[in-house]
Amino acid sequence: MRSCRQSEVVHSPVRVVPLFFIIDREYLVIDSMFVSLDVETASADLTSICQLGVVTFKDGLIVDSWNTLVNPECEFDEFNIEIHGIMKCDVIKSPKFPIVAPELDRLISDQIVVAHTGFDKAALTRTYTKYGMSIPECHWLDSAGVCRRAWNQFARRGYGLANVAEWCGVEFRHHDASEDARAAGLILLKAINDTGVSLNEWLVRVKKPINLKAREAFREVRTKSNGRMYGEKIVFTGALSISRREATSLAVALGCDVGNTVGNDTTIVVVGSHHTEAFTGGQSKSRQHQKAKFLVRTGHPIRIISEKDFKEMVQ
Repeated sequence: MRSCRQSEVVHSPVRVVPLFFIIDREYLVIDSMFVSLDVETASADLTSICQLGVVTFKDGLIVDSWNTLVNPECEFDEFNIEIHGIMKCDVIKSPKFPIVAPELDRLISDQIVVAHTGFDKAALTRTYTKYGMSIPECHWLDSAGVCRRAWNQFARRGYGLANVAEWCGVEFRHHDASEDARAAGLILLKAINDTGVSLNEWLVRVKKPINLKAREAFREVRTKSNGRMYGEKIVFTGALSISRREATSLAVALGCDVGNTVGNDTTIVVVGSHHTEAFTGGQSKSRQHQKAKFLVRTGHPIRIISEKDFKEMVQ
């Protein structure tokens, strides 16, 4: 059995040139600064942050990396442990979120903060709220949204962090917070290099519609290509506090396709807040929830979230 980790809070100043920018062209100088962020959670509840990673980029180089385990003050779901390998005993002596928040605030305040999809932002927003704290003012940039606009093959599918990183030639240890943050930042730099769209221009471009091929134009009837979750295939399961019709309307307004059953093309599963067994590690889970977990274990990039987290994302 794996032994528990030692509690860690690590700052690692480094300088790394992303070598894939020197490919049959003159090296592009990227005159900008941003931070890239990732969180890992103990369960499907996004307030259960158990690891934080922030990587600082300046002028195309990594200049600092910060990583810390966090005690989420909750039980760990075996499913999440399978994904990131962090157990409750690893974090029992780690600082709680209010203790690490001041350093996180210092790193992200007034910065462009890059995260792959909107889940890390939602997790932080809900966790700050959980502790009665205000999240710092910053400018969020979704690197998945950048990928979907920078490279046509990722416009509708395949834009998960691991898949895009492999295509970009970025090697990293997936589901470690600082490693995921580093990968997202390097992917953004490659997108800037390949497209010639600057960092500040991407803050605007990512809010515009994804260009669709003519044969896909009919999909506009059911989804919005400028919705910030356009292309996601979402399934609701368990007892929701709102009607399925209302939940579906909220998802469609964000650009999602809504399915009735979990399949290979599903990207998000929302578990009803009243389905409490979903977050306690018990076996009494809906069939769709169980199927989603099976697919994740076999490599499908599905996010399983609570209804509360879904409501946070639609705000």
